[in-house]
Amino acid sequence: MRLLIDFAYLLAAVLISPMVVYRMLRQNRYRQGWAQRFGRITRKHPEKKCIWLHAVSVGEVNATKTIVKDLQNRFPDFEIVISTTTDTGFARANALYGVDLSVFYFPLDFSLVMSRAFASLRPAICLLMELEVWPNFVSTARRLNVPVVVVNGRITERSVRRYGKIMPIVKAIFQKVTLVLAQTDEYAERFRQIGCPDQRIIVTGSLKYDTAQITDKVEGADALAARLNIKPGDTLWVTGGTGNDEEKILLDVYRQLKRQDRFADLRLAIVPRKPERFEEVAQLITAAGFDLVRYSSVKDKDVPTSDKAPVIIGDTMGDLRKFYSLATVVFVGRSLVPMGGSDMIEVAALGKPTIFGPHAFNFQQTVDDLLEGQGAILVKDQNELLHNLQKCLTEPHFARKIAENGLQVIRNNQGATQKTVDQIANLLKIT
Repeated sequence: MRLLIDFAYLLAAVLISPMVVYRMLRQNRYRQGWAQRFGRITRKHPEKKCIWLHAVSVGEVNATKTIVKDLQNRFPDFEIVISTTTDTGFARANALYGVDLSVFYFPLDFSLVMSRAFASLRPAICLLMELEVWPNFVSTARRLNVPVVVVNGRITERSVRRYGKIMPIVKAIFQKVTLVLAQTDEYAERFRQIGCPDQRIIVTGSLKYDTAQITDKVEGADALAARLNIKPGDTLWVTGGTGNDEEKILLDVYRQLKRQDRFADLRLAIVPRKPERFEEVAQLITAAGFDLVRYSSVKDKDVPTSDKAPVIIGDTMGDLRKFYSLATVVFVGRSLVPMGGSDMIEVAALGKPTIFGPHAFNFQQTVDDLLEGQGAILVKDQNELLHNLQKCLTEPHFARKIAENGLQVIRNNQGATQKTVDQIANLLKIT
């Protein structure tokens, strides 16, 4: 089986290599961390036992904050190491943990590479955020008697259907997982469907509710506002984590709003999800006939800009939450188009009226929680988005009620970190 998997990976590598080379050359991606991807990893404290925590990208990395803190407090004799897959995930993990913890790129799932990585790290336990389970990874862990735990586990119905096409292989993989800590009963049932034994599944809730910082003040937001000439009381519509083809819709809605005198001073901030799309989105804004200011062009200036262009593009990394904190109303992107949505928990935790589209299936449980608690607005199309934006902007009581309900939903769902760390502690006492 191991040789077959390696052969399949090799074929896949040949097929996708032109795309990888293109992105390296044109988008400046995949250029770093190749030694780590081939299993050459070093630890800062090799004398300690090791907890290996893997988070694919930015969202998963952000969800680790409370669990890492609790693990450090409860197991000071263990070294925690963090791996990620994407460049943005690596940058975020480095920003959060790079000073104190070892941060590296997740090794390629070839059997020899994984054996080398495990030999270097010698983990006592492996924690996989949400659903990042690889066959040679879990096989190597099983061979070395290292527990593998899926933390904050979630799996979409779409993924279950996709796994169904190769169910015997999927079952063989997930039966090697020691424990699945699922966010909800629904996710737990889906893990059972793909082969996880029932006795190895525990519902602990979502860590993202615990990591959500309930506040009306974000560090650095005042500096961002000054650089972009956003004054207290200004009306700002922030669209965060937007995706392909979505910005055109948002710009059209904005145009319709600006035709009304009552929204003459409304400004729009667009923050695309992927940095390689910053230039493309800037061109879309210009083509739509709007003056714009790029945050990257004023972020590091000593003197705040006097420019009050109607449209702002957030073309920097790590500043989305600052934009959200300044918003009058927020639209959470990748949801008007079938891209799965973006995380709306941090928006609700900031006390902002939150709107998203019908395609937020990657965050279905959060969608259900917010809608049940009347803490967000689901719009089906462009017309409903326009209508609800107008309502939020002209009826402060309505917008405030949505925001207050969203905050309450966040508070009601906190507590997953304690349950998660308790289960990890049980396993660490065994090893």
